[in-house]
Amino acid sequence: MINEHYIPQAVILANGEYPAHELPLRLLAEAQFVVCCDGAANEYISRGHTPDVIIGDGDSLLPEYKKRFSSIILQISDQETNDQTKAVHYLQSKGIRKIAIVGATGKREDHTLGNISLLVEYMRSGMEVRTVTDYGTFIPVSDTQSFASYPGQQVSIINFGAKGLKAEGLFYPLSDFTNWWQGTLNEAIADEFTIHCTGEYLVFLAY
Repeated sequence: MINEHYIPQAVILANGEYPAHELPLRLLAEAQFVVCCDGAANEYISRGHTPDVIIGDGDSLLPEYKKRFSSIILQISDQETNDQTKAVHYLQSKGIRKIAIVGATGKREDHTLGNISLLVEYMRSGMEVRTVTDYGTFIPVSDTQSFASYPGQQVSIINFGAKGLKAEGLFYPLSDFTNWWQGTLNEAIADEFTIHCTGEYLVFLAY
């Protein structure tokens, strides 16, 4: 059964809005390994923390931080991916596959949509990556899965081509949604729910 609370091997701090909710902040505080995406390191460092690696060209870093932390800035020349994906690939190369991404939402909406949709790509490469926001957790999933929940929890299902979508333990019935909004704003009616289907989708579990 999939649970929204888990312990990642590493945490990526993306360059969106800095987390405010206790869960993503706790993930950062307790992380075994932290990768900052370029400018995200500014606030992380200003709060008294030191990342293990900074992914990016460093152009968004404050000059004093760019000089002080030059030894942990990793520049990856790949124009086909963003810094979040570069960070995931870096961790994958180190044998780390269980990752939480925080700070990936807020600011530019196109970046937010891109960052969230990339979770499915990471899953396809064998990674277990989740995006934890100030409002809930995005989990990429394939095929039939069960989820720990509680009555009244808000749940959204974003379809990435899954077929035969049906659910047990959700208030509203599912169908083979063709647009992202169609699977939003559902609600758990028990301590767990199951989604039956074949294919890929994202589940958002609100706090």
